[in-house]
Amino acid sequence: MRIYVFVASLLGLAACDKPAPPELPGGTLIENVNGYSWTGDEVRTFVALNVGEDGAVVATYSSGETLPEVANRYDGQGATLLPGLIDAHGHVLALGQARNRVDLVGTQSLDDALKRIVDYAGAQPQAPWILGRGWNQVLWPDQAFPSAADLDRLAIERPVWLRRIDGHAAWANSVAMAAAGISASTPDPHGGVIARDENGEPTGLFVDTAMELVERVIPDPTRAQIRADLQTAFAELLSLGLTSVHDAGISLDEAAVYSELAQQGELPLRIYAMLSESAFPEFGDPVIDDGSGHLAIRSVKAYLDGALGSRGAALKADYSDDPGNRGLLFKNIEQFDQLVSNAVGRGFQVNVHAIGDAANHVALEVFDRHKDGRHLRHRIEHAQIIDVEELERFAETSVIASMQPTHATSDKNMAEDRVGPQRIAGGYAWRKLLDRGAHIAAGSDFPVEPANPMFGLHAAVSRQDRDNQPPGGWYPQEALTPAEALRVFTLDAAFAAHQEQQLGSLEPGKRADFILVDRDILKGPADQIWQTKVLETWVNGRRAYQRPAP
Repeated sequence: MRIYVFVASLLGLAACDKPAPPELPGGTLIENVNGYSWTGDEVRTFVALNVGEDGAVVATYSSGETLPEVANRYDGQGATLLPGLIDAHGHVLALGQARNRVDLVGTQSLDDALKRIVDYAGAQPQAPWILGRGWNQVLWPDQAFPSAADLDRLAIERPVWLRRIDGHAAWANSVAMAAAGISASTPDPHGGVIARDENGEPTGLFVDTAMELVERVIPDPTRAQIRADLQTAFAELLSLGLTSVHDAGISLDEAAVYSELAQQGELPLRIYAMLSESAFPEFGDPVIDDGSGHLAIRSVKAYLDGALGSRGAALKADYSDDPGNRGLLFKNIEQFDQLVSNAVGRGFQVNVHAIGDAANHVALEVFDRHKDGRHLRHRIEHAQIIDVEELERFAETSVIASMQPTHATSDKNMAEDRVGPQRIAGGYAWRKLLDRGAHIAAGSDFPVEPANPMFGLHAAVSRQDRDNQPPGGWYPQEALTPAEALRVFTLDAAFAAHQEQQLGSLEPGKRADFILVDRDILKGPADQIWQTKVLETWVNGRRAYQRPAP
């Protein structure tokens, strides 16, 4: 017995004398990856990414460098790793609603659209209004705008209200028009048009501000409905590799729901929200976040004109395919100046929708007046048709061009018809703007366009649609390089939100927002970029999405 105690004592002493194994630092090493990130003025490549426990980047490692020992190691299995992509112009609630309402995107005929409407109405017998979005008559054989008569023959006894794909026109049935009190005597509002037949009767088509005549009688969604629609959108956006979205125009109710989600830790991606013009006067101080959190509300979304497809974009001269029509300018210089003055005085960035060259001129003129507000990094959203002589003014006035590459490839079949061969030189002019020193922030304008950022990267590089048409690209001299395209969807988009110190690249101290994808979009074939699949999406060093196994 004594021998046993003695031996046991010796073993205990030996155990005490043996040094404990070193405690490995927390965090995660993502290794075996083909990594890219802008750093300064160049793209850095790396094979491993070290993420700290706090969700910040510790370091990246090039091939041949010694990798650190950390608590968690994750094999990227050779996938390409990119900074989390940022959509600088989308509509999050509208995306969720599009998934939960009548989806008319891609309908190839009026009959195709009507069938979807009937199917939805049958499946939603309790819905007080039949609401939806996404029709585009340009894709239909006769390209004719739809009418209330088309909807009335479906014998749906509830109001039907369906927004066009671009959100700048809507289609109503007679029940909806009656609910809104619309008749032949209803005047067109400023900045809008009620389409009428030869007898002056409304046809059921409403353009731009005329849509408000009907929408003011549609019941507002409850906050619970807003929350559910946002969550639908969040899941889709994360699956597409988006870790941050600039939400272009939110209501006070949306702002309240976003704030609640952020406070409860239920915002799975980062939202940089722009207040709608109607919400702005009643909102309080800016909610400023440098990107380390999940919610910022520090800008106001304004409108100067409509869309090119519906000939509502404000032009300096007549539409080439519609003499006598110059579109709809919603505000003159003095009216817009007043809005910008109010916003600058309250510390809000102004992000203004301007598509036609007349609207872009008004925006540039007013922003040039407010040199005291340049630190707010004002933006022109879309900036589609710009007078060539005014392209340099973007850099001169420090105005950011917030543009959507897929608009060019969607609009290529009608844009030159609208503005002619001379004005198109200032259309969708990404290269000209970059070469003149302007900042570009890229987005999609979803659900007007698909939310998939790979479609935008492809369009930016190829100037082609997803059928790779036209051969060689549409005005290919305006294309970006793959590296430039990556930058406008990451670091430059972060700059447009005052968040470049935290987001947009994978540098030490920044937030570890990144994605793993199935191909090398910088070195692979440009015509295949749109086919890229997102394998995983990580936000703040935590995996937020993983593609299901086949």
